[in-house]
Amino acid sequence: MTVPVFLADDLADDLADDLADRAAAELVLGGPEGRHAAAVRRLRAGERVDLTDGAGVVAECVVREVLKDSLRLDVLARYEVPAPTPRLVVVQGLPKGDRGELAVEMMTEAGVDVIVPWSASRSVTQWKGDRAAKALGRWRSTAREAGKQARRFHLPEVAELASTARVEALLAQAALGLVLHEEAEQPLSGAELPVSGDIVMVVGPEGGVSEEELARFTAAKALPVLLGPTVLRTSTAGVAAAAVLLTRSGRW
Repeated sequence: MTVPVFLADDLADDLADDLADRAAAELVLGGPEGRHAAAVRRLRAGERVDLTDGAGVVAECVVREVLKDSLRLDVLARYEVPAPTPRLVVVQGLPKGDRGELAVEMMTEAGVDVIVPWSASRSVTQWKGDRAAKALGRWRSTAREAGKQARRFHLPEVAELASTARVEALLAQAALGLVLHEEAEQPLSGAELPVSGDIVMVVGPEGGVSEEELARFTAAKALPVLLGPTVLRTSTAGVAAAAVLLTRSGRW
């Protein structure tokens, strides 16, 4: 059975304090994560769990005692997982409905490091006012839960909503900038990848990347690439392209 992962934001500080006081460190998992572990997952004494701060720090633990809404844990081992490289950043044009959350979930499971929501000119959905904050919150919550399910010890960053100008800047600063485009001649599988730095890949919305946007992105050194012979939905194109890049970069 897969060992469940729970998030503990102050894990690094807690472990440092405990390890300074005793040889066998003890931690308490409380808050929403502790309640979920105790009341929903119904973990029992003796079961294994892993804690992470989402930034690479990991504590392998065993449950000592189950309380009403928390767990007392004995720490078996503590270590840090280095951040993967090259870093994969996906700029996702805003899809319709809940397809954005589906895209975030799948890209998180695959291993994308940063997801940037983009208000493209052809996006039917637009984030404005209170709707923007709620939608961004759903994307971030989706990434958090999918990261735990996938046992990721480096959770992806879901950035603030980006304008086209912001996407231009990301592409200009990247080690490699890519734009998925149905009329591109070069296949994604043939792009030369860097060994370090950021690979920034743009995925357009349902209507695709406009000619003006494509011109601005290529002026920022981005390379238009073709994902394959079939047309994918915007919600699945990102994870399909990420699979190609993660495999070719050696991260898979």
